[in-house]
Amino acid sequence: MNRNRRFCRALAVTVFTLSAAGACQRSAAEIRPPAVAGQFYPSDPAKLRLAIQAFMKDAVQPAGEKPVAIVVPHAGYIYSGQICADAFRQTAGNEVDLVVILGTNHTTANFTRISIFSKGAYRTPLGNAAVDEDVAQALLSQDRDCTPDIESQAREHSVEVQVPFVQVLFPAAKILPVVIGQPDPAMCARFGRALGKTLRNRRALIVASSDLSHFPAYKDAQYADRETLSSLVKLDPEDFISRMQTIMSGGIRNLATCACGEAPILAAIAAARELGATHGSIISYANTGDNSVGDLSRVVGYGAAVLAAGKKTPDTRALDPLKAASASDPLPAADRKTLLNIARETLRRYFTTETVPLVRNVSPRLMSPQGVFVTLKKHGELRGCIGHMPPDFPLARAVGIMAMQSAFNDTRFTQLSPEELRDVEIEISVLTPMKPIGKAEEIVVGRDGVVIQKNGRSAVFLPQVALEQKWGRPELLGNLCVKAGLPPDSWKQGAQFFVFQAIVFDESQFR
Repeated sequence: MNRNRRFCRALAVTVFTLSAAGACQRSAAEIRPPAVAGQFYPSDPAKLRLAIQAFMKDAVQPAGEKPVAIVVPHAGYIYSGQICADAFRQTAGNEVDLVVILGTNHTTANFTRISIFSKGAYRTPLGNAAVDEDVAQALLSQDRDCTPDIESQAREHSVEVQVPFVQVLFPAAKILPVVIGQPDPAMCARFGRALGKTLRNRRALIVASSDLSHFPAYKDAQYADRETLSSLVKLDPEDFISRMQTIMSGGIRNLATCACGEAPILAAIAAARELGATHGSIISYANTGDNSVGDLSRVVGYGAAVLAAGKKTPDTRALDPLKAASASDPLPAADRKTLLNIARETLRRYFTTETVPLVRNVSPRLMSPQGVFVTLKKHGELRGCIGHMPPDFPLARAVGIMAMQSAFNDTRFTQLSPEELRDVEIEISVLTPMKPIGKAEEIVVGRDGVVIQKNGRSAVFLPQVALEQKWGRPELLGNLCVKAGLPPDSWKQGAQFFVFQAIVFDESQFR
């Protein structure tokens, strides 16, 4: 709803040239205003540029291929920006003066043709990206499926979110925004061939905008997306369609689609083959469950791929999950420092770019599932502390999640401000699994973290809290009861206790 209102306000100050018949069909006019700035990506130009630069800095290095086309996701940058950057990074060093962006139709019911934005420019917070009007007119004249009707582009994010990447990486390039109304194989093939012929002898890059699986659980998404990407890079449309149909009929719970951009992918394959592409390579993969603001139970998948000519490079590395070591292995100093860096960089990146880094390339020990608390202290005083106790999430990713939770969702404090971050000391407590004990006397103050449960209420203290507060066991348990909303002495009867230990370290140890 907010996106629609923002678009309507922008539309009110933008002049569109209507068709001579005066119908609802619109032809491309001077400027198409941003519809999803501030929602899918930062509306502040400085933050937007910094976000893209940060993603590109962390991106997968080029493998030596020269892409004819790339496949990129189109979700909000906070979720998919890094994977998008991985694909764009493969074009490093290429001379590109035209980027054709193939989007899918999320917004306009009953639109079944191919919308070509044929005049003017797309505006983003970084300025205007001019449209290549000559190529647009050539496609309109060659392919009967194409139309200058841009109603389907007015609110379509799958094209818009790619434009800032083009503006940062290829500032002199023109763009051709295209929205393909439906994944009709014959229509996509016709358009792809026409596009390929039109782009011959042009320094062009084709960008197919597509997310992958929608809404299955984390592990199911990994399976479905692996199958989809493995088929995509064969450059065989029939195999790609058949593979997705097989996945969709396989009984995966909550799977709504395998590719939210099937039509752009099919068109890109046809165009790339027309331009001499012989193979595809998978560059990277993640889903929202890999992200510091994601959820394992309901995810969306994102993949980066290139379609290229010449020698194929190995691509299995992109789909291999990071290996996990045992949580009982020691946590060396280097890994502790990495965890602290993840926590701080997550907060810093969020404040400066409204995105978060994607955790990868960490040691197997940091991929072990383990409970963790992240504590923020300002000038020695508690400023936020939230943790996740079940060992059901990779440690490195859990640290990023808990850093965000401690900064913004600890209800005892106001949300952390950007100005405060420089004064904050980060402490991390990596937890052993909880175990029940029979009586309070078994608790060792300073060694044990304690969880109390009684009458549907619960609370937890980390092992270091009692030492910091100079509490003995009775004071520890009394304060734990108060934290749980229970009378201070209610621990003496009918309460259940769990204990755990923690590896505790903070940033002061690595200065």
